[in-house]
Amino acid sequence: MKYIGLHVDGYPEVSRAPREAAAIGARAFALNLTDPSRWKSPAIPVAEADAFKAQCALAGFTAAQILPHAGFVINAASPDARKLKLSRIALVDEMNRAALLGLGMLNFHPGAHLNALPVEDALARVAETINITLAETPAEVSLIIENTAGQGTSLGRNLHEIATILSAVSDSARVGVCIDSAHAFAAGYDLATDEGYDAFWQEFDREIGRDRLRGMHINDSLKACGSRVDRHAPIGRGLIGRHFFERLMADSRTDGIPLILETPDPALWTEEVVALQQMAMKENI
Repeated sequence: MKYIGLHVDGYPEVSRAPREAAAIGARAFALNLTDPSRWKSPAIPVAEADAFKAQCALAGFTAAQILPHAGFVINAASPDARKLKLSRIALVDEMNRAALLGLGMLNFHPGAHLNALPVEDALARVAETINITLAETPAEVSLIIENTAGQGTSLGRNLHEIATILSAVSDSARVGVCIDSAHAFAAGYDLATDEGYDAFWQEFDREIGRDRLRGMHINDSLKACGSRVDRHAPIGRGLIGRHFFERLMADSRTDGIPLILETPDPALWTEEVVALQQMAMKENI
């Protein structure tokens, strides 16, 4: 089954998220558990957490269909000692919030070296941040690493960099990967062609392993393949094109994981969810 959904309003009123997702007809959703632009946010009240769980149950969402997104200020590779400490505190806090809500995953960007560290050292620092976070948080919540477009000095622009991080993680069972299609395309993976699509997943299986795929952000790209510029476009209206999404909806490796839209036009969200669901249904006839 395809769990197709979108990123909806979250913190501070997290109980709105499942209601908003269900109203659009989504079968998955993402949300923020904090103010994503701040280092520290007020705690989620227990009553609000209970309301979130009740709304999820009412709408039929399980933890397997929900992929919360960590704040953007977090840089797990920061060369600045103060910001690295703040990033690690924030990541632990977000993991604990996920546990409070009964969720099993937290998606995050690996960060950036800011031209102050060699790439190899920065990747090792991300792995160290993950190890510290996992040691200080409930075992039922996993960290999910998202690939990036490689904009600026962002890490995770290719699958080898993500594999390098994974190889240095102690508790590998608690770490997975989220693939953003627009990021992958902008980073140089030509998902618009059949050959490029097949080559990407072959590399994923070789470098990371299919069992590590825990979710996807399914976005078209406004910018060209290899541009390393992160700009999302509505489904089928960007440079990746509709054919990629038709293939993705027919691909069994994307069954049973959250497939999250982060496209830029809210007026199109319902249309996009329905279109993707129809693609998935067509392939199952």
